[in-house]
Amino acid sequence: MILDRLDQAARYEVLHPRFAAAFQYLRRPDLAEIAPGRYEIDGSRLFALVNVDPGRGPKGTRLEVHRRYVDIQVSIDGRERMGWRPLAECRTPAEPYDAARDRALFADEARLWFPLEQGEFALFFPDDAHSGLAADGVLHKMVIKVEL
Repeated sequence: MILDRLDQAARYEVLHPRFAAAFQYLRRPDLAEIAPGRYEIDGSRLFALVNVDPGRGPKGTRLEVHRRYVDIQVSIDGRERMGWRPLAECRTPAEPYDAARDRALFADEARLWFPLEQGEFALFFPDDAHSGLAADGVLHKMVIKVEL
C-alpha cells in the first residue's frame, strides 16, 4: 500500500508503465465535475470508476482484494476512511474470488484505518486487502484500475 499526496505522485510513476497516465488523469482540473461512471483511459488496461455513494462506516464495509488490477483510490469530495490489512493475514473469506469482477471479499477486521483527504491517494496492490466507503456522509470518489 502507498498513501501520499497527489502532488507527490510523480515519484511512483516508475513503479508501473501505466502509472504515469493514471496520475496524469488524476491531475485533471475538472476532476470534481466528472459524473459517476466508467471512463476508459487505455481500454481495459487502464480505466477510472467514479462513484457518488453514501459512506457505510467501518462496520458496513468488507476487505477486498484484486488479482488483475492495482487500485489508485482518490476522494474527490468528502472525507474517505479506508481500511487495510495484508492479504497474508486474511483468514475469513466472505466471498470467493470472482474473476469477472476481479474481487474477493474477506470478513476479517482491517488492521489499520486511515483518512483519505482530498488531494491524497491510496494505492493498493494485489496483496493489500482494503475497504473503502467507511466514512460518514456522501463520498464522490474515483478509483483508477491499473492492469498488472
